[in-house]
Amino acid sequence: MYLYGASGHAKVIIDILQGAGVAVEGLFDDNPELKELSGLPVLGKYKPGEKLEQPFIISIGHNQIRQKIAQQLDVRFGTAVDKTAILSPTARVGEGTVVMQGAILQADAVVGKHAIINTSAKVDHDCVIGDFAHISPGAVLCGNVHVGEGSWIGAGAVVVPGVRIGKWCTVGAGAVVIRDLPDKVVAVGNPSKIIKHC
Repeated sequence: MYLYGASGHAKVIIDILQGAGVAVEGLFDDNPELKELSGLPVLGKYKPGEKLEQPFIISIGHNQIRQKIAQQLDVRFGTAVDKTAILSPTARVGEGTVVMQGAILQADAVVGKHAIINTSAKVDHDCVIGDFAHISPGAVLCGNVHVGEGSWIGAGAVVVPGVRIGKWCTVGAGAVVIRDLPDKVVAVGNPSKIIKHC
């Protein structure tokens, strides 16, 4: 596996892959100053058209940057699922997605491409998580929640059953979302209130 992005997020993905017995060949990063991360070589900027046999994971936490890079790369993408994560046999995880330590995906949960299900996040039955979304550490999505493309659910946030969160939203840490949210809003608090339209 190759990673794109030599950051703290990459360190966690390296741990996940190595814990699963998957070799990390190296990392690509646009910063020419970086030469190694976690004992692995940083290979410089990826050159479009460069043919590599191993798949990639984009190891960048920022949703929009992850999307931009995914659209530029013509490579095969892998996934990283930590051995301590619990996935229902009927849960589905898209390419490029990372499921971190202690996360739970229940029955018929569907996670799109290049998403992040972070440490100890809980995604209950029939939830649908869009491409490039990020469910932060300790967040809880109750049953049948839909999270739109690129949305970010903050650490420790709770979304009650059946709520739909639009695309490219931000839900603040510790928020409790009890109503649907439209696209491109920031919502915080308990119960959550929209404080900004992006």
